[in-house]
Amino acid sequence: MPRTAPRICPLCEATCGLTLTIEGTTVTGARGDRDDVFSRGFICPKGAAFGALDADPDRLRTPLVRRAGRLREATWDEAYDAVAVAVPALVRDHGPQSVGVVLGNPNVHTMAGALYPPLLVNTLGTRNLFTASTLDQMPKHVSSGLLFGDPLAIPVPDLDHTDFLLLIGANPVESNGSLCTAPDFPGKLKALRARGGTLVVVDPRRTRTAKLADTHLAPRPGSDALLLAALAHTLLAEKLADPGALTEHTEGLRELAEALGSFTPEAVAPACDLPADRIRALARELAAAPTAAVYGRIGSCTVEHGTLASWLVDVLNILTGNLDRPGGALFPLPAAGPRPRPAGPGRGFALGRWHSRVSGHPEVKSELPTAALAEEIETPGEGRIRALIAIAANPVLSAPDGRRLDAALAGLDFMVSVDPYLNETSRHAHVVLPPPPPSQSAHHDFAFNGFAVRNQVRYTRPAVPLEADRLDECEIHARLVLAVSGAHGTAQPSAVDDTAIRAALAKETADPRSPLHGADPAALAGLLTGESGPERRLDLMLRLGPYGDLFGAADHPDGLSLQRLLAHPHGIDLGPLRPRLPGLLRTRSGRIELLPEPIAAELPGLRAALAARPAALVLVGRRHLRSNNSWLHNVPALTGGSNRCTLQVHPADADRLGLADGGRARITADGGSLEAPVEVTDAVRTGVVSLPHGWGHDRDGTRLSVAGADPGVNVNQLLDGTRLDPLSGTAVLNGFPVTLTPLP
Repeated sequence: MPRTAPRICPLCEATCGLTLTIEGTTVTGARGDRDDVFSRGFICPKGAAFGALDADPDRLRTPLVRRAGRLREATWDEAYDAVAVAVPALVRDHGPQSVGVVLGNPNVHTMAGALYPPLLVNTLGTRNLFTASTLDQMPKHVSSGLLFGDPLAIPVPDLDHTDFLLLIGANPVESNGSLCTAPDFPGKLKALRARGGTLVVVDPRRTRTAKLADTHLAPRPGSDALLLAALAHTLLAEKLADPGALTEHTEGLRELAEALGSFTPEAVAPACDLPADRIRALARELAAAPTAAVYGRIGSCTVEHGTLASWLVDVLNILTGNLDRPGGALFPLPAAGPRPRPAGPGRGFALGRWHSRVSGHPEVKSELPTAALAEEIETPGEGRIRALIAIAANPVLSAPDGRRLDAALAGLDFMVSVDPYLNETSRHAHVVLPPPPPSQSAHHDFAFNGFAVRNQVRYTRPAVPLEADRLDECEIHARLVLAVSGAHGTAQPSAVDDTAIRAALAKETADPRSPLHGADPAALAGLLTGESGPERRLDLMLRLGPYGDLFGAADHPDGLSLQRLLAHPHGIDLGPLRPRLPGLLRTRSGRIELLPEPIAAELPGLRAALAARPAALVLVGRRHLRSNNSWLHNVPALTGGSNRCTLQVHPADADRLGLADGGRARITADGGSLEAPVEVTDAVRTGVVSLPHGWGHDRDGTRLSVAGADPGVNVNQLLDGTRLDPLSGTAVLNGFPVTLTPLP
């Protein structure tokens, strides 16, 4: 008889609750969980295809080890033996910097990806860490770090209560939201308008989100920071700025007004290709709204001045008094996050504590730009990356100049991939460690609850028992940590979790501000519950978190623990977002630092953009509802329809360039040329073309039968990796110049 089981969807940031239908050990259906405290039954096509992804026949079932130049199936012990021989030897002979670690986007969608990579990096002692952040949201981390002292203090729009929402470079109807975890984002936008609110979308494409808007503005791509600066200038110049309760916690307002003095609407209008009076009107509308929130995403991050744009988003929220208040932009309080501390100065946020070996790129949040990975592998000299550990990462498609990186990976002494597929990157590995299907894994969203539009906590155990020949994903990671540490074969995987628990409790009990100060860490560890090391770690984080029971050290009759959470299979609602300032500020001043020095130093570059001659044609990416970067193209249920790799061109540009709908064009930019089918549509504005991200499944040696049958082209091959946002090291993936040539 079929049975059902709850499961949190791991396929995008919305984290919707699912109800899986299971026959034997096979997921035969997935629908929205109506009892889920957060998503209330909402589901998108990705969630509905959960069973198809889970049962994909191309998923690897056993480890692969390279022998005589070929990847062959091996036992788990053989795979870890190979890692334990190669990696420690390279570290011993060439130092810890000879090993690099690259983390892909799916890491933040799994418990294992959240819990173990930090332990792996610390065990290796390497500074060569590269992640998907520098291909996506790193500008927001940098701006939050500089403004608030904490790069993870990212405010999210209070979608359920705001009166005015300004979206810039965001398409949540198709992305399901990003750095703003909100099931049924489309429904929330419709509800905003239904209650009389206003939605303004700024995007060079008429996206599905833009079609819902009261106002859609289509500026020239890459001009986001200029537009936002003009809005802030108008608020200040017309004395419309009113930070309200934030005033006493903010410094630098006068300096900000001076710094933005040259960014008048008239000055930025030519570069943005928007009328000055429309820019000024938008600023006035924003100021006049009873409550308002400004939200910017990947379209405003992955551009030349992405950090300045991200900073200005929150500057606008601050100037209008909408930061940290209901209906504005608020800071979530995740259940497994740190417990709030008393307000006061902190350590602040620093950039460039070290630099990359070849080009001298500054470190940001302990990471180096992923665009620099190829040169760090291929350039001879001390500190060259000789071994790479890639966890759920496919940078050959997701990073600029995949051909160069492809060749660099082939020259590594050793490579490990933790990946369920043999894809464009993992095909170079000497060892591939495949995690089990998601139905066989437990799930808690450590990352995304920190961006959720409502505080809640949910945890689902595996819906299907782990097959006998597979390892749990957390055990795969724990054994990898042991293998690189030299403890392979002498310690159990649980030792990795025990070490993490001891370290966390030692820190907590040594903190004089903690209710657990002076307690015995070993005794506290003995009170933890759970069937596995990861569950015990989750129990610890819940107990120590803002809603936790603190092991009974404080009066928390309803305090969170793993046992309490397990008693609520559809989650526990923890209430709406509430103001958190000044308590979360960790700047050196203990205040919001409105114009931090690194930001001020970048403003002359933005002023120079006022006089720059814009390119005749620029390219932007686009999202598809039934896709997620490069890792869902092998699921038949998610292919076809609008999910196509076409070059969208405006009719006027198509006529000018001699392009025809259904024809082909050659696209040329810094990194080379591509050929793609043309889709003529007025969904893009003139002077802009669009090609989706994550395609290019045409390399030999992969095992992606569905994706390989419709490979598309890799838009990132048009880039050579030299275009970076200077403050964050994020690759410029949008708004870069291209030329088009019609093909027969």
